[in-house]
Formats: sequence, C-alpha cells, structure tokens
Amino acid sequence: MKSMVRITIGILAVCGILFYIAHALNQSSGASGKKILTVYNWGEYIDPSLLKKFEKETGIHVIYETFDSNEAMMTKIEQGGTNYDIAIPSEYTIEQMKEKDLLLPIDHNKIMNLQNIDEDFLDLPFDKKNKYSIPYFWGTVGIVYNPKLLGKGYDFDNWNDLWDPSLKGKVVLVDSAREVMGVGLNSMGKSLNSTDSKELSAATDKLIKMAPNVKAIIGDEVTQLMINEDAAVALTWSGQAADMMFENEDLTYAVPSAGSNLWFDNMVIPRTSKNLDGAHKFINFMLNPENAAQNADYVGYSTPNKAAMKLLDPEVISDERYYPSKETRKNLHVYKNLGLEKIGEYNEYFLKFKMAIR
Repeated sequence: MKSMVRITIGILAVCGILFYIAHALNQSSGASGKKILTVYNWGEYIDPSLLKKFEKETGIHVIYETFDSNEAMMTKIEQGGTNYDIAIPSEYTIEQMKEKDLLLPIDHNKIMNLQNIDEDFLDLPFDKKNKYSIPYFWGTVGIVYNPKLLGKGYDFDNWNDLWDPSLKGKVVLVDSAREVMGVGLNSMGKSLNSTDSKELSAATDKLIKMAPNVKAIIGDEVTQLMINEDAAVALTWSGQAADMMFENEDLTYAVPSAGSNLWFDNMVIPRTSKNLDGAHKFINFMLNPENAAQNADYVGYSTPNKAAMKLLDPEVISDERYYPSKETRKNLHVYKNLGLEKIGEYNEYFLKFKMAIR
C-alpha cells in the first residue's frame, strides 16, 4: 500500500514538473500575456530600437518574429501554434484573413494617434472604415538599376525594357508570383488582377522569352547583389530600392509609366491574440509621429503618417520615386484578393517560368 502511495506521489510530482516545463516553454515560444506582446512582421521592417522604446514605456516585453511572405504568415496564424498579438500583412492578404475570420476588430477609441494618418490611406476597399487594420507602410513595385554598369540609354520607363537582349544575364527578379506575373501582365497592358487564364498563360509565355536576361530569382539577397554590383537590374519594392541606393549612390529606381503595383501593409490583431490591450498600445505607439518618422527613416519605405512626414528629410518626401503624386498613383493598382484557386494558378504559371530559367 505504501509503495502504491509513493508511486502515486511520484507520478503527481513528475506531472507537476512536466506541467511547469510545458508552461515555461509555452511562455518562451510566444504565448502572449498582459506583459508579453508577440509581433509577427516582415524581415528588416522595423527599427529595433523602437521595440526597446516600447518595452521601456509600457513594461511589456516584445517577442518579435519575422516571415518572408504573406502566405507563410497567414498559414502560421491559421494553424494557431503561436498567439500572435500583432501581424503586418499586405492588403490582399488582409481581405483573405477577414474571410477566414482570422482577425479581431480594432477599437479606434484606443488608437488616439490614428488622426495622424493621411486620409488617402484610410477607408480603402480591402478594409472599409479600417475595422481590422491600421496603415503601417506603403510603396510601389518598380525597377532598380545601375546606369554605370549599363551605359546610357536606359530609363526603364517601360516594362518591355527588361526584354532588351543587351540585358542578357543582368536582371534579378524577386521571388514572388504576384510581382513577377504582374510584370508580364503589365507589359501587355493587362490588369495586375487578371483572372483570365488565357491572359495568364500569355504573360507566362512572354516572361519565358525574358529568361536569357534573368540572372536569378531570389529574396532579400537581391539587396546585396545590387549594392555589390553583382547585378545591374532588379525588380523590387520601393523601400528595398531605397536601401540599395543608400549604400550605392550609382543606383536609381523607376516605376514604368504604364503602371505598376501600389501596395499597402497594415497592422492587424490576429484572433490568436492574448494581449488585446498591449496590441492597441503597440499600434498607437507606432502611429506616434516621432516613432513613425524614425521607423520610416530606418526602413526606407513610405509612411502614411502625415504628421511624421513633417519630421522627415524634405528631399526624401519630395522624391516621387518613393512618394508618387496623386496623379501618378492613378496608374498604380492595388492587388485584389483573387481567391485561393486563382492564386494557385498564378503560382503554377510562376513555377513554369522559374523552370525555364534553370
């Protein structure tokens, strides 16, 4: 009988230890509480010192994780393994997350700094009245290039310039289906949001004709390739181009006049959040003019924060490559949520193009 008691006590003790270990591991792996905020963001998309500042001001510890694509981010949130309190997806992904009931509504009464956001970036079609998202950064898709390596005669005002035979082995493309397929569609005068399979097939066929010019299809590595002058031309995002140009003054950036993508990344609160109060504090903190200006200066992307723009270098905010005018933005188009089936089709055509590179 005593041995049975000892065994029972031993089992209970082991269970208690295992419970403690599991609880500790859960806390360290991103389970949020009132004193913990788990943020999920793109790589190199925030000034790290702002996270420290937020922790100091609020007493809330920030666990910071990064993703490299909207799709990867949404999948992980949908799986629910980590209780993310803040995520920063792009506009078409926000639409998808709303459809899947992955987001919590934002209490605007707790976001006093929302008044600092330019009205042009509020109440957009992908999230009317900003019920689920608050603007973070915005920008364009375009072409960064090195005139020194190319010589005169290149301005990349036309997407078709990427097919010039003189660019053989000199072009780098970002590893993203919407962006690359968008080049093919834009070059034919078609919509970035085309759902016509014949148009997608034709765009792919045209992209394959560009294959001899393509040096690589990669991710963030494109930045160093351009800075180090290991590539002469790259399809990229405006903020990434700004980083390159800061490090190498021979580089410049162009958005073809026929049109391109105008994108928006917004802060959202995933349904997994365990720290709603902290999430609202974080959003409000990032909308503070000084913080938003510091973040824009560090990251290089365009801020939607009109109060923050007053604190930025006038030379930067007057540069239409990064802050295109309303007139210019008429030729820029926002990605729409095309649905899983059609996005799958985009990915299949993109893969077909990538296979042609090899």
